[in-house]
Amino acid sequence: MSLATAPNRAAVRYVIGIQATERGFDMAGTVEQNLAAQGITLPAPKAPVANYVPFVRTGNLLFVSGQVCLGTDGKLIAAGKLGGNLSIEEGYAAAKGCGINLLAQVKAAVGDLDKVVRVVRLGGFVNSAPDFVDGPKVLNGASDLMVAVFGDKGRHARTTVGVSSLPSDAAVEVEGVFEIE
Repeated sequence: MSLATAPNRAAVRYVIGIQATERGFDMAGTVEQNLAAQGITLPAPKAPVANYVPFVRTGNLLFVSGQVCLGTDGKLIAAGKLGGNLSIEEGYAAAKGCGINLLAQVKAAVGDLDKVVRVVRLGGFVNSAPDFVDGPKVLNGASDLMVAVFGDKGRHARTTVGVSSLPSDAAVEVEGVFEIE
């Protein structure tokens, strides 16, 4: 096909959902557009603090190491114990922060969040007072984020465990498994 008979590339891109810009093409995919619509910008992924790697890909599965609830400023979103000095709402926000950090690691691993076929599983650890039983409500912060940005592909299996402490007294830590194309 010659250039003269090639279809209008801008029209083709519009049909397949790629937005043209004056400087080229908007490279943000659907998932990142969903994040932006919620006012979320992914931070630079954090380096491991011990002898492990941030993620491992085997086949089409990406295992992401646990991410604590660091905000974009590098400080903990919430420190302490749920059912102690922290409310469920504060824990929910912390778990959402963990989810954002998970997504930053996924993007670092595969380059494009639209390559996520499915969020397979999240595992959450909640820094809990001995009688705190609402860990699942806390971890909904990460789960709700995955569904909000991936739609049905974000629905996942999940485990929530109350623990007596987490690194740096973080309120929440979340790990994840993602299917990648």
